[in-house]
Amino acid sequence: MLWRPDGVEPLAHDQSFDERGDPRKPRLPREAGNINEKRNNMSTKLFVGSLSWNTTGDELRDAFAACGEVVEAKVIMNRDTGRSRGFGFVTYQNEDGAARAIETLDGSTLDGRSIRVDRANDRGSDTRKSVGRW
Repeated sequence: MLWRPDGVEPLAHDQSFDERGDPRKPRLPREAGNINEKRNNMSTKLFVGSLSWNTTGDELRDAFAACGEVVEAKVIMNRDTGRSRGFGFVTYQNEDGAARAIETLDGSTLDGRSIRVDRANDRGSDTRKSVGRW
């Protein structure tokens, strides 16, 4: 066993220290299955914009079902008012259905509105943090 530089706590032989002399936390291996599943989910998840406020998740599912097997169709609602925010997401079982939906439905009309269909972007963990602003 090794001792910390300040002599307080015994450490395992293979443990390293950071710039302050504190022991580094061991890194856990990432599970390849979860990463691949997330990537696959993002490639089959579509953003649907310019939705009518009256469009429901079921109507969205029905409109997109002609292009492939829909796993999930969700219209995003405002937490405070309970009204649609005018966009949603559709997730397909496979990549082919998603590609077909983009090609077929982008610019089409749903509930009297021309909708925008595109691949969903992963939000990431820092999208809501301010970047160097007061």
